[in-house]
Amino acid sequence: MNEFALHVPQADLDDLHDRLARTRWPDELPDAGWDYGIPLDRVRQLTTAWATFDWRAHEAALNAYGPRVETIDGERVWFLHVRSADPAAIPLILTHGWPGSVAEFLELIPLLMPRFHLVVPAIPGYGFSGPTRSRGWGQERVARAWATLMERLGYERYGAQGGDWGSGISRLLAAVAPEHVIGVHVNFMPTGGAYDGPLSEVDAARLAKTRQLAGNRHPHQVLFAAAPQTIAYALNDSPAGQLAFIAEKFQQWADPAHPIADEVVLADVMHYWLTGTAGSSSRLVKETGLGGGPIPCPAPLGVAVLPHDIVQPVRPLVEQRHDIRQWTEFPSGGHFAALEVPDLLAADITSFFEAVGARA
Repeated sequence: MNEFALHVPQADLDDLHDRLARTRWPDELPDAGWDYGIPLDRVRQLTTAWATFDWRAHEAALNAYGPRVETIDGERVWFLHVRSADPAAIPLILTHGWPGSVAEFLELIPLLMPRFHLVVPAIPGYGFSGPTRSRGWGQERVARAWATLMERLGYERYGAQGGDWGSGISRLLAAVAPEHVIGVHVNFMPTGGAYDGPLSEVDAARLAKTRQLAGNRHPHQVLFAAAPQTIAYALNDSPAGQLAFIAEKFQQWADPAHPIADEVVLADVMHYWLTGTAGSSSRLVKETGLGGGPIPCPAPLGVAVLPHDIVQPVRPLVEQRHDIRQWTEFPSGGHFAALEVPDLLAADITSFFEAVGARA
């Protein structure tokens, strides 16, 4: 296992600034607002801020946690390994999603360190794990890589947590390594399928919302599932294009009461831009597929429900397949819980794993 302190070549940062200065801006209809996508003024604002973004400070924040690199199943896995001072700490692997990165956990890590040994990897094909070089890297293969990583780190029993892709990968980790995973905590869990029992008005609305989304996928998901290579040319060549594509999601999927700070959006985009992973990160959709069957999770499950997330889970449907040990309806927050409501999320994760860990 190799230590891998980050130091992006200055030439790469200079190239970014040069490209930003030469951005070829598109036209925009008068008073278009958000009707056609992220507004031109908003992207201009972000690119102006990007020109003065302090990458070295963000780089130092990552390096403070001792980044490491492993080769697993033929691919590079870059991760942070943060050990708690508590000898009874529970090992916990945190998994990000798209358009997220390891950067989204930087505020959460210090909140969890008192009770957890943390392993925070970049999904193969994302960020500093770099582009994948082989087919078949769907979320189950990522879960198997996580099982290997935790074994190499010497963790026999551990928990898993995630949202977005991290939710599915964490549950699949419990399925591929059931003897090792003591519990799974998720802050995103789409639920659908048949259900014959009665539903409350709230649950009926949630189920309808989920089915509507399943029948009308986000445009980026359809594109990623069909032709991730095609969009990669634009995103990998234009920093303004990569920024607009990601910043739109950070604005639309977050709780308006907890907007994501511009500097956080820019840090996240840098994890895609500097590593050239626009294409490889999008391949995860094609390799996993859209609309597959239910994801198994034999471990105890904790579910945090965010009111402004893309969808909210329906508890009676989740209970049909899973051993729910904790279900928390958050008062606020959206798709990016670790960024929007880190204190609430950390408390929920801690209470769940302290309960299941005591019985493991």
